[in-house]
Amino acid sequence: MDRSRLRVRLLLGGAVALAVALGLVASPELVLSRAAWLVADPVRLVVAAVVLAAVRPLLAWPTTLLAVLLGYGLGVAGAPLALALVTLTSAPPFLLARRYGRVGGLADAGEAVVDRAGGIRSVVASRLLPAPSDVVSVAAGIAGVRLSTFLLGTAIGEIPWVVAGVLAGASAESLLASDVLDVFDPRVVVGAAATAVLLLGPVAYRWYLDRGKADGTASLDDA
Repeated sequence: MDRSRLRVRLLLGGAVALAVALGLVASPELVLSRAAWLVADPVRLVVAAVVLAAVRPLLAWPTTLLAVLLGYGLGVAGAPLALALVTLTSAPPFLLARRYGRVGGLADAGEAVVDRAGGIRSVVASRLLPAPSDVVSVAAGIAGVRLSTFLLGTAIGEIPWVVAGVLAGASAESLLASDVLDVFDPRVVVGAAATAVLLLGPVAYRWYLDRGKADGTASLDDA
C-alpha cells in the first residue's frame, strides 16, 4: 500500500474515531433537556439550531434532532429552516469523503452507479432509504458526486424525514431522546423506501440487461 492511501485511511479512521468518542461523551439528551429554555426565545432557538447544525457531524448525532427541535419551538413553520440546516449539516462528511475517500474499488463502483442513474436521482433515492444520514453523505462523496448535485438531491430526499421530525416536535408536550429516535410512522418509512426502489429499480434493471448483452457478445466473440 502506498503512503497516500495509508494517509487517507488513517485520516478517515481518525475522523470516525473522533466522532464516536464525542458521541459517547455528548448525547442529544444534552440539547433536549434544555429545549424549554431554547424555545422560550425564537432567536435563541434559531441561533442554537444553526450552531448545532455546524457541530452535529462531529458529534455523530442524527439530523432528525434539528427537525424535532425546530418543530417543537416553531411548529410547522420551522420546516423550511430545518430542511436547510439538515442539508447543510450533511455537507462536511460528504466533502471529507470526496476529498480523501475516492480511492479503490469502492469509489469506482460508486462512480459507475452515479453515471448510470444520474447524480440527483442517486442522492435522492439514497436519502429516501432509512439509512444513517452521514453514511449516505460519505457514500456520495466517495462516488464523486458534485457538491451542487449533492445539496439539491439531499434537500429533495430529506423532505419526508424533515416533515416527520417537525410534526413530531410540533405535537410533543416535551422532548426526550426517544422523540428523536422514534419519530417516523412506519408508513412514512415504507413509502419513502418504495419511492427509492421506484427511482433506482428501472436503472438497475437496464444495467442488468446491458451486462447480460455484453456477456453474450463476449461469449460469441470467444466462440
